[in-house]
Amino acid sequence: MSTESTTNPITRRSFILTTAAGCAVMATELAGLNAWSKTEPLSTSVFPPLPYKVDALEPYISQNTVRIHYEKHHRGYFEKTAELIKGSKLAQLPLEEIVKQTADSPEQAAIFNNAAQVWNHDFYWKSLHPGGSGPKGELLKQLNANFGSLENLKKEMIQTAMSQFGSGWAWLVSEGGKLKVVKTSNAGTPLTQACTPLLTVDVWEHAYYLDYQNRRGDYVKAVVDHLINWEFAESNLPKI
Repeated sequence: MSTESTTNPITRRSFILTTAAGCAVMATELAGLNAWSKTEPLSTSVFPPLPYKVDALEPYISQNTVRIHYEKHHRGYFEKTAELIKGSKLAQLPLEEIVKQTADSPEQAAIFNNAAQVWNHDFYWKSLHPGGSGPKGELLKQLNANFGSLENLKKEMIQTAMSQFGSGWAWLVSEGGKLKVVKTSNAGTPLTQACTPLLTVDVWEHAYYLDYQNRRGDYVKAVVDHLINWEFAESNLPKI
């Protein structure tokens, strides 16, 4: 199992280079649900609880994995971010703004990496739903228009997640009225791009290694087939 770092430098440029069919550079606002206030400073924010019980994703993701992933990794990024921004102007900004303002700055790479991982992980937990769900309405219409079928989308999500070398994320995003699947490495996030993230699958080793060891494909397939929260994805569709 590889050793992870919360200070691996990443800039917006490197994010673009590691994004499959990358989105154009431009920050956007999410239309859907988000545990983090767009106005409340991170310094006064409370680390949000999981949206379900720690064992709710079994048998596909064990409670042991969820507990360690949430309590050690996710909370660790949150606490590190709070430590890094303490006493600075960034401490008065909400999480999304911290991510966007530090994405271009090599000097603030540690802050970006930790803050983006806080945001990414929160988005990941909400992308999952115990027992899964099915796309419908406008989301289903767009999925069929852009991928031909839900099964084709699932195949592309799995292939994209598997093609990410090392740690990272696979995303379903909306850009210019079209849906596509992209990937980011390390703490990279579509939050700093012109596309709107709809859902994500975490492919850092800590997301699956206790349950699946080196079988990333089995983990990704289990998530995509059985745990995706399609209602959350639909809630994030840009409003026309």
